[in-house]
Amino acid sequence: MMDALSVVCQLRDLASEPQNRAVIVQDQGCLPGLVLFLDHQKPEVLLATLQTLRYLAELPPNVPIMKNELGMMVSLENLIQRGDLSLDITALAKEVYGILREPVNPTPRTPERERRRKPQFFINSTNKKAKSVTLHIQGLESTHQRSLCEEALLKVKGVISFTFQMASKRCTVRIRSDLPTESLATAIASTNVLSAQQVVKNEAGEEVYIPLKSSGVQVPQNSALPDYLPEEEESPEREVDRAISRTAAKEDSSGSWLNAAAGFLTKTFYW
Repeated sequence: MMDALSVVCQLRDLASEPQNRAVIVQDQGCLPGLVLFLDHQKPEVLLATLQTLRYLAELPPNVPIMKNELGMMVSLENLIQRGDLSLDITALAKEVYGILREPVNPTPRTPERERRRKPQFFINSTNKKAKSVTLHIQGLESTHQRSLCEEALLKVKGVISFTFQMASKRCTVRIRSDLPTESLATAIASTNVLSAQQVVKNEAGEEVYIPLKSSGVQVPQNSALPDYLPEEEESPEREVDRAISRTAAKEDSSGSWLNAAAGFLTKTFYW
């Protein structure tokens, strides 16, 4: 049975694949549904919705369509002005709002393989051999520092995927459950311009930063960088040289699932 969170998480996973972004925005039900999700009461739904919109906005032709969608900009403004939301949600709302407000300028296209080597996406959350870690990265100010951080993380065996929130200097990294978090801090510190702290919530539900030891921690290195790490792994010893994962939203199934999601949104909000 579909609910709001499961639908928006699946849309987020679909949107993480560049070939799906145009289809999602052009669908008559998905974009209006995402706008309505921006008014949802649950913070996890808001965050997943904003992450989805951020992916969709990476395709330049999508930007004017998203900007002109009824209620989009107003809902984003409302989120930015609210004082009861987490830093992640507010920062991401500002980032998406800023992208949609900027004039659309053609940007040089990088080869498909290069884009795969610098991913910024979430894998499907059903991978039970993985965990997510949120890092606050000091020094993450520009695309140059972001590229340095990406290259450092890609060299670490056990890193599956990552996504950046530049406004809040955050990076959410999905890693194998047996990879120490300190290894990420060591890899990031190797850039000589960046340092990382882990972001967690205390008992009061407040976000706090935990220092991570970076000195003396051995970092497992990738000897080569194939395109993807399979979503399902047979054992921790196999496929260890792969770093990047495809979301479970494959080309042969994304169309049918998108239709189901659009149908859910239509039934939920329009009937």
